[in-house]
Amino acid sequence: MKNLIKMFFVIVCFCMVSQAQAQLNWGLKIGANLSDASFKGLKDVKVDNLSGFFVGPMIEFKFPVFGLGVDGSLLYSQTKMKFINETTNIGVTNKQHELDIPVNLKWSHSLLKLIGIYLAAGPDFSFNLKSDNIGSDLADIAVSTVQGDKTSIKRKAANVGLNFGAGIILVKHLQVGFNYNLPLTSSAREDIKDGNVANAIGTLFDGDTFDTKNKKWQISVAYLF
Repeated sequence: MKNLIKMFFVIVCFCMVSQAQAQLNWGLKIGANLSDASFKGLKDVKVDNLSGFFVGPMIEFKFPVFGLGVDGSLLYSQTKMKFINETTNIGVTNKQHELDIPVNLKWSHSLLKLIGIYLAAGPDFSFNLKSDNIGSDLADIAVSTVQGDKTSIKRKAANVGLNFGAGIILVKHLQVGFNYNLPLTSSAREDIKDGNVANAIGTLFDGDTFDTKNKKWQISVAYLF
């Protein structure tokens, strides 16, 4: 993670050196996350996707031709979902805190002097900062839970995904965008066969493997100086 952060700032320095030939803008990006998590290996559990947020610095490097450019962000991101036992209607909220580093190839076009549009796509690197244990939360909504008898299902330390986005540009500084993040890797995976899960929550699992991927819809607002 440290190496990727260093790489991010190296790119920033490179952009500063190249500013004479292209346009470099700095700014702040904020927005809302809506999780769209998919689960394999669960039964009788309803998952409500809750809204979260993200915030952090952003840079945009525009090339002098074809409206092309590159943007990158260093974002603190929070996502939330709620597990509900469909038998007892008992629910618990599960949170995850991440450091997201999206890097996008960007095309923009000015329709009028005061408005424009853009399309963006590129990789997204996410690093788990802190998250609630999925196994412990599932144990909390099980029909019966033995004290201390909880299965640990931790999220992975890092994930890779792809971003696809579009938006409008107002007065050259304000960008309002809509983004979809498609994960390429699982955010959590656990072998649940051969008695590897606690009996207390065994009724909530179906199959041999628990696996989850956290897709995200995002609405963002960025102001570039």
